[in-house]
Amino acid sequence: MTLTPATRLGPYEILAPIGAGGMGEVYRAKDTRLERTVAIKVLPEHLVKNPELRRRFEREAKTISSLSHPNICTLHDLGQVDGIDYLVMEHLEGETLEQRLRRGPLPIGPALRHAVEIADALDRAHRHGVVHRDLKPGNVMLTKSGAKLLDFGLAKLAGSDPADAVSSLATAEKPLTEEGTLLGTFQYMAPEQLEGKEADARADLFAFGAVLHEMVTGRKAFEGKSKASLITAIMGSEPAPLTTLAPMAPPALERVVRTCLAKEPDERWQSAHDVAAELRWIAEAGSQAGAPAPVVSRRKNRERVAWVTAGLALVAAGWLGLTRARPAASPVALRTNILLPENVRLNNAVLSPDGSRLVFSGIDAAGTTRLWVRPLDSYSATPLAGTDGGRLPFWSPDGQSVGFFADNKLKRVALTGGAPIILHDVDGVGGAWAPSGEILFTAATGPVLRLAPGGGKAEPVTSLDASRSETAHRYPFFLPDGRRFLYLALNVSGNSRDPANRIWVGSLDGEPAKPLVPANFNAQYADGHLLIVRGGDLGGSLLAQPFDANRLETRGEPVTLADQIGLYGEYLGFASYSVSANGTLAYDAFRLVTRLEWFDRAGKKTGDFGEPGPHFAPRISPDGRHVAFDVYETGTQTTQIWVGDLARGVRTRLTSGPGSNVGAVWSPDGSRIAFQSDRKHQADVYVRPVTGAGAEEAVTDEDRQRIPVDWSRDGRFLTIFDREGGGNRLIQLSTIPLSGD
Repeated sequence: MTLTPATRLGPYEILAPIGAGGMGEVYRAKDTRLERTVAIKVLPEHLVKNPELRRRFEREAKTISSLSHPNICTLHDLGQVDGIDYLVMEHLEGETLEQRLRRGPLPIGPALRHAVEIADALDRAHRHGVVHRDLKPGNVMLTKSGAKLLDFGLAKLAGSDPADAVSSLATAEKPLTEEGTLLGTFQYMAPEQLEGKEADARADLFAFGAVLHEMVTGRKAFEGKSKASLITAIMGSEPAPLTTLAPMAPPALERVVRTCLAKEPDERWQSAHDVAAELRWIAEAGSQAGAPAPVVSRRKNRERVAWVTAGLALVAAGWLGLTRARPAASPVALRTNILLPENVRLNNAVLSPDGSRLVFSGIDAAGTTRLWVRPLDSYSATPLAGTDGGRLPFWSPDGQSVGFFADNKLKRVALTGGAPIILHDVDGVGGAWAPSGEILFTAATGPVLRLAPGGGKAEPVTSLDASRSETAHRYPFFLPDGRRFLYLALNVSGNSRDPANRIWVGSLDGEPAKPLVPANFNAQYADGHLLIVRGGDLGGSLLAQPFDANRLETRGEPVTLADQIGLYGEYLGFASYSVSANGTLAYDAFRLVTRLEWFDRAGKKTGDFGEPGPHFAPRISPDGRHVAFDVYETGTQTTQIWVGDLARGVRTRLTSGPGSNVGAVWSPDGSRIAFQSDRKHQADVYVRPVTGAGAEEAVTDEDRQRIPVDWSRDGRFLTIFDREGGGNRLIQLSTIPLSGD
């Protein structure tokens, strides 16, 4: 019997239905005595007359009432009104684990945390002689306070008559419990349950292993096209290893799952307490040396990396792990490259929320930019129709659509097909998609803007602070709660290393923004860590800083995950890397190694100068005896100008920090070099004697971008390009006299 709103069951007023299961319908209700919201489970009318089901229903009440644990749903009351039997339980806000898994696997950190909570709940139940017998994702509620174990409707008090366990497999027609047949849900049932044998607490541990496997991988441990094939899989096959489906899964977690899923009860873990203890160790200490682990620890432990990669020069990696009571071993880096389609050059790539696919912006041989999608378990990428000009893509939370910018518009395209939909007019430089359907995006300058799921007018959700010279908020990235987000506040018209540039946390709920760390590049979050980039010019270092996403606080020491990741030169402050919700990381590995070579006029190579290295932009002196060139220096992560003596084959440094100094232009007599520097603004012009002796002269000192082009024949004037602040459009050509003229 379905209850309508306002129906009264004693002191309880029905408000709305919540759901239904094999053992009853559940409603949200109001306790009129205590003025609180509760959940009421009602035994269906057509089952009330069954004495066995009624006894089982009453047993559920007694079972739950005997348990008191923060991760077990609390029973408040038991009643009967007009032939309706009902339970009154704690009302929980959140979603079931089954609902959460529809969006993909959980990140390793949350998966371990919830697994510990479930194991603790089982331990409490087992210590009270209670076996759940129907543990599955649908019976686990994820709330703000943690996981809650639900529905002991199939629980059997230890020592009760086992005759009600199974009658026959042949009559089982549904995946859930049926009258007179199997108790439990097929895909999570232990072999002994399928065989109709006595099921003790170790059957719950088998189900727990299946649930944990699904939490980490997003795939069921056992699958089949029919009931018979599913039972065969449970009875005789092993699930795919965690590490093949979830590269970030630590081997120690693989061992926990494998032991839970042992076919024989005696070969499994013998108590939920032991399982919980093992999971706590993995969460707190890491995993075996050189293997994927969910935690990054202090620098001196030099953690591990297991990564999946992405694209052309993209290398994927993972967190470094710790050993437990073992001698330290050399970390093993598991790296791989994913080739882009032939003749396609990468702009940037973004991992899907579950870490299984990449969407990337690529430029083909004809100069056309478009979006491509590449599953990580495939050898090919597929272009997305209608995405010509697409750049800076970002995923929808369910991984079924992609947002991107093209033709000065924000668009979305479904992976299932169809033309892209225009959402807003903007030349965007960063977007993020909230679980609520709202989209955050940013323009070249200005605050972060919010667009409602249905479109409409974009509203600012952050505010620029002129006192910190902020001119742009860019690259939003949502934190796990789906409401707060990271963004980069920077001054796009000043020094690219302005000390005021910083990562902040904003909120869709109107909470005041909170500053986190100084930074000049976009930040992301995964698995308890804030990912930030240090360095600049050509390549930066990607660091993982332990971070409490609830308190918004950094902790401990950061660890370097990768050196010289690519920086997307078209957009100030953008580093080319991406991290998925399950902790998988992909980044554009910048590895510039070049050689300075001599060629004659016929194009024949005649010699080399110096050893290979990150050398570029060579300029030969007017007399042909020297060459000036830029060198990227990994130590300072800046670019400096060096001068080589071509006859002797030696080189000397001309410039040094602070900041980078690039783009040497020789004076007509070869005695001086003009160059660009970002030591104060984005691009000022300086002049320095080649010998290093004498004073260096600042030719410009304004908050603009200027680049030296050439000298006048008499060496008294410099011609420069004057760029529009923060942009890439040349707007004027200026001739500037040097001092004394």
